[in-house]
Amino acid sequence: MEHVKLSRLFNVDKTKLIELMNTPQVGVHLPLLSGEFTEYDCNRFLKSKKKIWDKYGYGPHAITINNEFAGWGGFQPEGKDVDFALILHPDFWGWGLKIFKKFRTIAFEEMGLKSISVLLPPSRLNAKAISKLGFQFESKVILDEENFIKYKLTIPS
Repeated sequence: MEHVKLSRLFNVDKTKLIELMNTPQVGVHLPLLSGEFTEYDCNRFLKSKKKIWDKYGYGPHAITINNEFAGWGGFQPEGKDVDFALILHPDFWGWGLKIFKKFRTIAFEEMGLKSISVLLPPSRLNAKAISKLGFQFESKVILDEENFIKYKLTIPS
């Protein structure tokens, strides 16, 4: 039986995370990541994600599928919103919907959020998929001189 498990991201095997972040098919959709993702970058990245957990009580998770590291995702503060990110290894790209549904339940039923947002770089041409999930275009955003498109999902009534 296929099993999706979430755990704290900062407990992940760093070599697996470095490999993921350096996968070309992944990197093309991460405009804030420039160049090679090194062990130094990984340590800084994990430290910043741990700070989110410590301050807000939520943050990104490591995602394993059938006990294999598949990627990372979860929630982080973005201004006044709670942003959802999902970064999966290409071997697990077909799992996105199932994983998202798990996080949607966490957001609305466990965390009691009223909405979540996603920031997609213009290179992500899946706005239709986002819309099918109930997300609606909200605005264009610039972060660290990179363009993103912001979509928001409001709690179902």
